[in-house]
Amino acid sequence: MFVALQYNVTYTIDDSSEQFDFYDYGPKDIATISFYMLVAIKVHAVIQECILDKINRCLQLSKPEQSKFNESGQLALFYLFSFIWGASILNAEEFPMNLTSFWKDYPFSRMLFQEKLFYICQIAYWLHALPELYFQRVQKEDIPRQLCYICLYITHISGAYILNLQHLGLFLVVPHYLVEFIFHALRLFYFPDENMQKGFIIWALLFIMVRLLTLTLSVLTFGFGLARAENPGFSIADGNFNILPVRIGCLGAVCLTQTWMMWKFVNFQLKKWREHVKDQIPEKKPANPKKKRTKKEPGKANFANGTAKTEDGASPRTRKSKPV
Repeated sequence: MFVALQYNVTYTIDDSSEQFDFYDYGPKDIATISFYMLVAIKVHAVIQECILDKINRCLQLSKPEQSKFNESGQLALFYLFSFIWGASILNAEEFPMNLTSFWKDYPFSRMLFQEKLFYICQIAYWLHALPELYFQRVQKEDIPRQLCYICLYITHISGAYILNLQHLGLFLVVPHYLVEFIFHALRLFYFPDENMQKGFIIWALLFIMVRLLTLTLSVLTFGFGLARAENPGFSIADGNFNILPVRIGCLGAVCLTQTWMMWKFVNFQLKKWREHVKDQIPEKKPANPKKKRTKKEPGKANFANGTAKTEDGASPRTRKSKPV
């Protein structure tokens, strides 16, 4: 029950004896997720000790930089693995070729083996990230930021899994993971050499494109596709959650998340732009006040020891009066 996927359903086609295995979800998945969460903790520790710690010793980074380097190292490997895995599932099931597959024949209460395992591993990984905040001794100022995006991942992926929106969730998470992998990979190269910043321009363009893609597909699915579906209704037994409050809640959650991400992105870019402009402006040196020379009045004698002297130190002679 802990290792194998639960709720296996086998279908047989009438014309042939070929069987197809599909999977549903249920309470037993909690045990499976718990097992894979422990596996993720072990893999996390192996990557940290065998790869990242050795690189940290060579680079000799400061403690704040080491914390960010370890975070980017772990996430870059996870995003790359998840992107390749998710893209292979999309290619096998041919989701991108038909956009109506996101809402046609809803609810999608049957999943293939790879699809369910992908969601189980995703939920397990992001749940394991919560105790890792303590195990990795993350700095206090970084905990709110990491805790925020971890909770967002858990909420959105679990929501897509429970509401039988696996097709849409899988298609949206794959390009998002690609953009996040590029960002963290670039940040890994940025720590040893701060001059490597050109790649962030490509990441910024892809980030905006993925945000627009996410919003467009979400509006099409929740606003038009599911709203015009043939079987609207609410049934937990059938896995049907196609009612107006659920659609509005899902669309609102996606829109708010994308808006928040764009807000953080714009603030980040403005901060970098201000720092760049500040570095370009040369620092002005404070001008030294020059001492003003005092001009001595001509004809004014200096007095020393009661004797009048001229500027060159000679005493002036008294002119004799000529006899008349």
